[in-house]
Amino acid sequence: MKGRTMYKLIIFDLDGTLINSIEDLADAVNYGLEKMGYHPHPLSSYNKFVGNGAVKLCQRALAGYTDDDEKVKTLHKYFSEYYRAHSTDKTVTYPGIKELVSDLGKAGIKLAVASNKPDEFTKSIVWDIFGRDTFDAVYGKCENRDTKPAPGIIYDILDELNISKDEAVMAGDSDVDILTARNSGIKSIGCTWGFRTREELVSTGADFIVESAAEILNII
Repeated sequence: MKGRTMYKLIIFDLDGTLINSIEDLADAVNYGLEKMGYHPHPLSSYNKFVGNGAVKLCQRALAGYTDDDEKVKTLHKYFSEYYRAHSTDKTVTYPGIKELVSDLGKAGIKLAVASNKPDEFTKSIVWDIFGRDTFDAVYGKCENRDTKPAPGIIYDILDELNISKDEAVMAGDSDVDILTARNSGIKSIGCTWGFRTREELVSTGADFIVESAAEILNII
């Protein structure tokens, strides 16, 4: 990479941006549904179920069956039990992601992950796939912080890494990520290879739209 970089930090969403995890997520929820006596959902349904955290994922999977909070808690428990043991069985990085992350790191760009996936799973998956030293900050959902698109997770990353808002950009595949960036006052990159559509990213107001991981290098 040559020339002056525009940003000092890129914050990545995890699921649908860095990794294709939809099969492992679907398997974990469907495992819980079947244990509870409900029919599992087809894989295609999960593109719309994911994006707002594990509890919301379970709520959406149970919609049409029940809205009982206790049932949601039960499904979440089964989901967590299964996912803890199988979170990377079928999960892979998207094409060009590992090269992108490597090139950004070599260029001195700080790297972070901001996910609505529970913090336990976010950290274990990132460390398993990318190693412990690749990202400067890895944040998932925790009890004392609201889920995206609330800006708290971005503020925490900026504070930890001592980066200003105008030096940071967020990359994600859904409206949740674009709104998170907007709510926190940083620029956004919409990634079209994930779980949602290009139209969703455009209509939500992504500052940049990319079709491949390599295009992010040109922005940074």
